[in-house]
Amino acid sequence: MSQDKSNTASFAPAQPQRWNLLAAFGQACRPPAVQGELRAWCGLAIASLALAGVFALLLALSRVPGVDEVFPWPLQFFDRGLVIHVVFSFVVWFLAVFAAYIAVATARISNGAPRADGIRKLAIAAAATAAALLFIPGLTDSGEPSLNNYVPVIINPIYYAGLLTLASAICLAGLRLVLNLIKRSGPLEPVSLATLMMLFVYVLALVCFAAAYFALDGETATGADNEYLFWSGGHLLQFLNTGLLLVSWYVLGGLSLSRPLCHPQQLRLACLFLAVFACMGPVFLGITDAFSVQQRDMFTLLQYGLAPPALAVAAAGLMTLRAFRLQTGLLPWRDPAFLSLTLSVFVFAVGGVLGLFVDGTDTRTPAHYHGVIGGVNLAFMGMFFAFFLPLMGRAVKSSRSVTVLIHLYAWGQILASLGLFLAGGYGAPRKTAAGGEGLEAIGASVGLYMNGVGALIAVIGGVMFIWIAAKALLRKI
Repeated sequence: MSQDKSNTASFAPAQPQRWNLLAAFGQACRPPAVQGELRAWCGLAIASLALAGVFALLLALSRVPGVDEVFPWPLQFFDRGLVIHVVFSFVVWFLAVFAAYIAVATARISNGAPRADGIRKLAIAAAATAAALLFIPGLTDSGEPSLNNYVPVIINPIYYAGLLTLASAICLAGLRLVLNLIKRSGPLEPVSLATLMMLFVYVLALVCFAAAYFALDGETATGADNEYLFWSGGHLLQFLNTGLLLVSWYVLGGLSLSRPLCHPQQLRLACLFLAVFACMGPVFLGITDAFSVQQRDMFTLLQYGLAPPALAVAAAGLMTLRAFRLQTGLLPWRDPAFLSLTLSVFVFAVGGVLGLFVDGTDTRTPAHYHGVIGGVNLAFMGMFFAFFLPLMGRAVKSSRSVTVLIHLYAWGQILASLGLFLAGGYGAPRKTAAGGEGLEAIGASVGLYMNGVGALIAVIGGVMFIWIAAKALLRKI
């Protein structure tokens, strides 16, 4: 047997047509009800990014001298707007994409005829309601903003109701997937199985949130309380996000190379690794005192469980790309799926390396998570262009605009992250409205200017993505 055939890292199926993911999933997603569900979740994802962008613009305007005399901003608007921006660009966007994965997996395992249609409608209605509830407190003067980690909040009953409703919406979508898993009529292939594993991780995160809530005796009145409330579950959500990233890499590789990026078993093992490591979260809560330094440190160390599966899939993918290059003589750089895949891996890797040097107090921390989040976002963008939109018959033609926006977002994120890292090395504090004030070192100023320019470039790419994807979603077919 030849070396290529025995090397599972560059696995090539005996029947290439079986790896036409769009054909396989397209048949299951053809019914109108499935199309409507997928369109709803994708619409929520795009709308959340658009709203986050609006708040980012408002935040910039609110810092312009004299603007407060023209427009009566709500009290503490900068902090409130920052909360809304982060929640919609990170929490709602990611969970909406997760729900889109759940919808596709539900259709696949049911062979295009999913049961429990009432749950589908209820989940979508709950998600839309949640988005409204999360948005309203950002434009009022009630409630104190809390810039705690992972899920920043506005201490307002309406906002908490929005978070609870959003969590319930994803749970309903997940429940429907599990119900259709019973007596399934379709295959449980790697993408659907990985989605099920990530649903398990999501439930574990909710368990941690609930445990923290009851440990607080139901009190969430201060920023410190919210830090405690979202610390443990927030860490587990990073395992969910990493799992979704790996599935996206697998799909994008399959679509652009007409072969799996890695052996399907490697994807299963990578997601299983994430799920098993996530199980340690509830264990930590059980063996340590609530909100103790020991508990906090254990959850901090848990993040190192994210690296091995990502490295394994990325390494297998590089070997597959090498084999593809040797066989074909070229790589499909003009394919949005391939471009999103390769730049996603690169940006995610940059963010991961930066994370080795953070201490939590300066802008090196946001440099790290802007890098890794940027990598995930690039993979999700590629999924919209190459997978979700084509499944709905709303494919976007590969064009210079699509290629440009992917490059703009990727390189803008890298420049912004490196700028934050440089500024943090000179003491620029995180979570401040004007991080450069009082910093005399030229390195800090250069870093902050790099961050500003990079962020602007990335925003342009993001706006282009929202515009193109939204047009496709709203197009009549």
